Amino acid sequence: MTGIDADKAVLHEFLGYQRASVLAIIDGLSEEGLRSAALPSGWTPLGLVEHLGHAERHWFQTVLTGAAVPMPWPEGDCPPLTTPRPTTVVISFYREQCALADELITRTSLDSVPAGRHEPATDLRWIILHMIEETARHAGHLDAARELIDGRTGLGPR
Repeated sequence: MTGIDADKAVLHEFLGYQRASVLAIIDGLSEEGLRSAALPSGWTPLGLVEHLGHAERHWFQTVLTGAAVPMPWPEGDCPPLTTPRPTTVVISFYREQCALADELITRTSLDSVPAGRHEPATDLRWIILHMIEETARHAGHLDAARELIDGRTGLGPR
């Protein structure tokens, strides 16, 4: 494995860890908890997971390839970081967007310049690093919300 391939493997692994953390943190949360706003800003854990699905779609499809698969529902049809959709639909959407992103990561060079434009994205490396940061940030939000909702802490793969 060349250095660049090893770099991509490590970045992909860290992104996968953050994604797994998001799902582990919400696992076992009641339907009421998934739809509860634990903080005054009004976002819900399920809404944040849907947001992360949109982020995966945006960065790996729209930005990296210049096109995205159609959304399964109208965009902008609910307040930010909330969702009216069933839990299973949101979780499936997130998993599908991650799987599509994984396929693109696997077949794209780290140095590939995005076909779609979104400053400051310069290459796949930048996009993966951004999504690690975005996902980790929101995993932290979910972690805090989970503690406020039902007192559970220390959830996740590590």
